[in-house]
Amino acid sequence: MSVTDVLEKVVAGIGGKRRDGQVEMAEAVYTALEDGGHLLVQAGTGTGKSMGYLVPVALWVAKTQRRAIVSTATLALQRQITQEDAPRVVEAVAKETGVRVKTALLKGWQNYACLKRVNQDAGQDALFGEDEATDTGKQVLRAREWALNSETGDRDSLVPGVPDQVWRQISVTKQECDGKDCPLINECFPEKARLEAQEADIVITNHAMLGVQSSKVEVLPPSGAVIIDEAHDLVGRVTSQLTIRIGAADINRIARMMRSSGKLDTEFLRHGDSLLEALTEIEGRIRMIPDPVRESLGAMARTLKESCESEQFAKAFIKDVDDLFSEEGTHVVWASDDGLYGAPLDVAGPIANEIFSDRAAVLTSATLEVGGSFDPMAYQVGLAFPDQGPWTGMDVGSPFDYAKQGIMYIGADLPAPGRDGQSEEALQRMVELIRASDGGALGLFSSRRGAEAAAEYFRKHLDVPIFCQGEDQLSTLVDAFKSDDRACLVGTLSLWQGIDVPGRACRLVIIDRIPFPRPDDPVSQARTEQVGRRGGNGFMQVSATHAAVLMAQASGRLLRSTNDKGVVAVFDSRLLTKAYGGYLRAGMPPMWPTKDLELTKKSLARLAREAD
Repeated sequence: MSVTDVLEKVVAGIGGKRRDGQVEMAEAVYTALEDGGHLLVQAGTGTGKSMGYLVPVALWVAKTQRRAIVSTATLALQRQITQEDAPRVVEAVAKETGVRVKTALLKGWQNYACLKRVNQDAGQDALFGEDEATDTGKQVLRAREWALNSETGDRDSLVPGVPDQVWRQISVTKQECDGKDCPLINECFPEKARLEAQEADIVITNHAMLGVQSSKVEVLPPSGAVIIDEAHDLVGRVTSQLTIRIGAADINRIARMMRSSGKLDTEFLRHGDSLLEALTEIEGRIRMIPDPVRESLGAMARTLKESCESEQFAKAFIKDVDDLFSEEGTHVVWASDDGLYGAPLDVAGPIANEIFSDRAAVLTSATLEVGGSFDPMAYQVGLAFPDQGPWTGMDVGSPFDYAKQGIMYIGADLPAPGRDGQSEEALQRMVELIRASDGGALGLFSSRRGAEAAAEYFRKHLDVPIFCQGEDQLSTLVDAFKSDDRACLVGTLSLWQGIDVPGRACRLVIIDRIPFPRPDDPVSQARTEQVGRRGGNGFMQVSATHAAVLMAQASGRLLRSTNDKGVVAVFDSRLLTKAYGGYLRAGMPPMWPTKDLELTKKSLARLAREAD
């Protein structure tokens, strides 16, 4: 039974049709798995890339009895694969081969409830009745009751969800976890998830976990292959995971761990206070660590080395300090209100060495080519290193007729958005478009503040349901958006990619501005300077490339099937007026372009009427 045969049975089973790009992708993925090769696959929206890699992976696993890791950038896609796509593929492969492949979901520690914390804090609930509790307190009570009765402790299973501040009351980070010393280790939700992963044939995880793995901490089981979906986001997620932070909360957390280990924390806290005091005099990027900061960090590391060097948390802190002190320019360091940070300038080495070496690797996304080449992506993730062997890049296209299915409206007459967000004029025009479409809008904003301000404005001027990121967990908000044709969902960068809302529920995508990195972002600054020192164009290779990928991803939220129609509306005139605008537009889906507001409103109104 060939890969194509099984793929066609899966697609037919969900009422789909053959897509040549999906078939081409599936065959190439299977070949890469068989050969242990490294493959980059650009698969445009509508290709069905999840099935394009899941079918060959499941067949390869069934044949070889080797494990594969599948990683996504977002929990939303992870959830879709786990609950919808993977079960269908497993069933089809079982019918054809007689082998039922076992899958498991594995997330980071903080995505699971901590039963020890739930039980420790539950006694406080008796101090007040439910009627006396604040809204937040009531939600904490509900979350704790859910945790005590949940089978998985997975945050996605808590419906309706709770805000982040509530979830933090019943969860812990990996660093805060007592590990094997916890009295509830046998009931521990994240520990159960890891044991299931050890027994699974396909482990579905996310890029944050790959980031942990790239730091040489073994959080994933051994595997013979790794599939990276949404691979355009891998570098950013791994960079974020490997970023060091030392602030008041981190110092207090380590002090608690010292006390739990029976060690005195007095000296550590004293030097920690000195560090925090020294940081009050600093803000922004640090090109040379000041002596007071260096002395305090050194003293904190020595204290841990002398008292609890064998403890994992102590080793981690000492390594962080060593990395910050590195004289090789491997990290960019900066200070902010909540502490001292250090991020790696380059993550290609850790990714290549800890994730890709000695196994097959497939990276896929709708946006992998930059300037018509796969080379930039290959260099960023380390596939271009000589010791990684050869790699191949391919583009399997998209089945969509973008010019007939979608309109790209650009507010060319509007002033470019400033640092303070969108103008009243731009917000009013967004309202006009949403009113014309009778809802069904996905509002993508480059900052949380901008998204919240827009949601407030929309609620004042529109009579359609408005959901805003942060008011509930993202999966719950997306489900609510999908289920109501008139609803609008407004959010920030995590909504720009990875969510899939086919049909008329999403017929208008609003992009507030070109998402360049902030000018004062230390990591982008340092990487731009590094490119310049090598003779390249730092702005184009760092800022413009970053923005191009996100603009392509954001505009790709509109058309999710061959029957979808709608409008992408960009409220940043620089997309037409600046020289780099053409570079950004080239990476976006080739929809029919217009600056005509009235034409755009009429098109949206026609879409709204068609559904009545």
